[in-house]
Amino acid sequence: MNMSTPTRVVISEHKKTLSIEYKTGEGFTLSAEYLRVYSPSAEVRGHGEGQETLQFGKRDVAIASIEQSGNYAIQIIFDDGHDSGIYSWDYLRKLAIEKDQLWSEYLEKIHSSGVSREANSQVIKLL
Repeated sequence: MNMSTPTRVVISEHKKTLSIEYKTGEGFTLSAEYLRVYSPSAEVRGHGEGQETLQFGKRDVAIASIEQSGNYAIQIIFDDGHDSGIYSWDYLRKLAIEKDQLWSEYLEKIHSSGVSREANSQVIKLL
């Protein structure tokens, strides 16, 4: 078992967070919204640098379920129908460790793009 392999992965009762625990005693809680907007899927990340698609309107997304993918990853199924991201243990650990920086970058992208985290919101960008 490498350092990135968690000993426990749990969806909260309200399905809005995923808790990850490690043998070292470390633990992280990641929101469903954060996991959704940083999905490792091609739909979100594209097929290379600069091909990412900004995800917005995901504030209320929840985790419908998780499935183990071999011994190296989980697949998270979200209640908005997104289910194509395979979260490797290494990628989940990166998301956990870099959460503050990545979340700040996401919020800045949302702000500068003139879109909203709210579902079903209509944003009109005035010149």
